[in-house]
Amino acid sequence: MKRKSWLLIPLVLVLIIVSIYSYFAIIYQNKFLPNTTVGQINISQLSKKEAIKKIEDNVHQDEFLVLDSGKTWKSIPKQQLGITFDVDKTVDNTIKKQNPWLWFMNYINKPKNVPIIMTDYNKDALAKEATELKTTLTEFNKNRTPTKNAMIEMKDGTFQITNEVAGNTIDIDKFVSAFESHVKEGEGTIELETYIQKPTVLATDNKLKKELEDINKLTDVSATYLINGQEVAIPKETIASWLTTNEKGDVDLKKDLVKEYVTQLGQTYNTSTNPTKFNSTKRGEVTVPAGTYSWTIWTDNEVEQLTELILSGKGFTNRVPAYQGSTTPETPLISNTYIEVDLQAQHMWYYKDGKVALETPIISGKPSTPTPPGVFYVWNKKRNEILRGEDYASPVDYWMPIDWTGVGIHDSPWQNANAYGGTSYTTVGSHGCINTPPDVCAKLFNMIDVGVPVVVF
Repeated sequence: MKRKSWLLIPLVLVLIIVSIYSYFAIIYQNKFLPNTTVGQINISQLSKKEAIKKIEDNVHQDEFLVLDSGKTWKSIPKQQLGITFDVDKTVDNTIKKQNPWLWFMNYINKPKNVPIIMTDYNKDALAKEATELKTTLTEFNKNRTPTKNAMIEMKDGTFQITNEVAGNTIDIDKFVSAFESHVKEGEGTIELETYIQKPTVLATDNKLKKELEDINKLTDVSATYLINGQEVAIPKETIASWLTTNEKGDVDLKKDLVKEYVTQLGQTYNTSTNPTKFNSTKRGEVTVPAGTYSWTIWTDNEVEQLTELILSGKGFTNRVPAYQGSTTPETPLISNTYIEVDLQAQHMWYYKDGKVALETPIISGKPSTPTPPGVFYVWNKKRNEILRGEDYASPVDYWMPIDWTGVGIHDSPWQNANAYGGTSYTTVGSHGCINTPPDVCAKLFNMIDVGVPVVVF
């Protein structure tokens, strides 16, 4: 008898458990399961009607959550985004999806929050919030470790591959784009950690290794210019500082640095802006200002050509840079054939192959219209010209212009033969031209070629 009583106890317990289980399974046919939240609003144990009322009463509290490792980093009221909701549909869908016969599982595994179905949002409000998030995340990233790709850098005088850095900064553009999509799709949360920037180029990348190989080849390129008769070498460390890679991963040059170098080259050597040292007949070395006989490095053109030559890996020796002007850069501006006009001595020499071929006293411009100093050249030769100005018209037999303002060398039969040289220029001087005795001027005219330099100082 006692044994039968003990057998009844488990049966009673099973009946009790089944009864409790069945009771709640029937209850939750029309009520929400435990731990059910919609839009962060707890609707556990409520009927559909009760749940709708509670949600509508508290929907203004619903927030879009930005999470950082699962914890709330920023909460944004959905009403602030102009979001409107379909509460009825949300409640109806939620209760249809729940399984009342598994009601106990909601105690074991807490279900996820169900977002309230969105019907619309405000585009301007969303755009404003996205902009604010960009600003906030920019500050947020300042305290985090930046992610860096493996790259080629110069260290200890050589190019090397530096390893990538797996940081924890947020890819702001990707995150903000995802945030906007989440809002539009009615999601309620977004996780920052999902959008941590990751290195896209690793130190083991074969393409990066090939780039390093190509760059190291270019660092050995030899490059020299020939300017004013002198060899001007581009230092290899300078070329190395120009080397980089473009978006395609190909070796390229930093055009701004190349242009900076070529610009400096011009500032140092351009004869159009720099004075010229000249070994004069009577006064030794003198400094003569720039004039019409000059050249200028053509910066943009030279940058393009130099870039192409360096990247070819062939290098160059004694290259003449691209230029603009009346003469070329490779030789000294004044060689051994030229006309020298010493305004102080009031004397002119014509040197041919380093030797004096002709010399004569002259009369230069008077103090009110002085002869301009500079390195010029005879750019034309004409016979029987009439030189005209505001208050004169002077016929000459020989005319050799040297600048662009009307200054030149010519015969001056109106001058007294004894007036040439000395200080007579102060009283009977020209309007700027170089007055020459007629017989000497005829000889000079026949001796020189167009293009001969004229040094006036």
